[in-house]
Amino acid sequence: MDFRVPDAIRDLAAALRRFVDEEVVPLEPALFAGGFGAVRGELDGLRGKAKELGLFAPQLPRELGGAGLTLLEFAHLGEVLGRTPLGHYVCNCQAPDAGNMELLLHHGSAEQRARWLAPLARGEIRSCFGMTEPEFAGSNPVWMGTTARRDGEDYVLDGHKWFTSSAEGAAFCVVMAVTAPAAPPHERASQILVPTDAAGFAIVRNLPVMGEAGEGWMSHAEVRLSGVRVPADHRIGAEGAGFALAQERLGPGRIHHCMRWLGICERAFDLMCQRAADREISPGEPLGTREIVHAWIAECRAASRSTTTRTAILRAIS
Repeated sequence: MDFRVPDAIRDLAAALRRFVDEEVVPLEPALFAGGFGAVRGELDGLRGKAKELGLFAPQLPRELGGAGLTLLEFAHLGEVLGRTPLGHYVCNCQAPDAGNMELLLHHGSAEQRARWLAPLARGEIRSCFGMTEPEFAGSNPVWMGTTARRDGEDYVLDGHKWFTSSAEGAAFCVVMAVTAPAAPPHERASQILVPTDAAGFAIVRNLPVMGEAGEGWMSHAEVRLSGVRVPADHRIGAEGAGFALAQERLGPGRIHHCMRWLGICERAFDLMCQRAADREISPGEPLGTREIVHAWIAECRAASRSTTTRTAILRAIS
């Protein structure tokens, strides 16, 4: 199997690397000091620049304003974007929006794509995904208390979600809800598009993750749905297909996560090398210390290159 990177993708990744290092990474001190809101304005400007450079929504078809890349091609860019926590957001391929775009692209109706996918692809709105619940173990997603009861031409949703990533400021939520309680476990739930301004949809709070609650796109919310009424045509795909759609959404998402972590690991390695090169030897330090550190770094790189992580990822998506 040929894993060589096409020249066009290599050039695009190089341009993206310059953009990330020169334009996006410098925003990190303000982000870490003041949160997402402190850099929101600058990020909006960089999103516009990403569009000009042809780097916006690279995973989407060209007719939606994207670059039309395959998952394999996008993986190389995902690694570059992963060098900073803001990379994917600037290029509009961030979670959970990227997964929701794929859902709507492949399974949404024409009306759903026009109302939700088109502005999402343009970066005009954001979305969130509501599946996890505090009353049930997330390790077994067939345990779910949120229901969507059919009432004429509508669904009426009641339930309790949490760790609904990016809910604050989102225009809609893809909600997993039980629509057929008597069906087999993996055929009970459906995915339903719920506008966040619908009556009965409420964000209770942003939950702390590693000690910080976050805000905006970087938030994880506790959500209550109390008698939320939406038209039945807001369901994505067939009734009872929620888990199948979730698995389809999760497949590419796992690849996105892997490449993101490879990117930040590469950056950490670069910082380690820079530190080893810049560090001044203190008086009395044993001779050969610098060389030993360099040898450790070389062994670290050799060990990482000898693993099959990248190959396994690329093979899985080729």
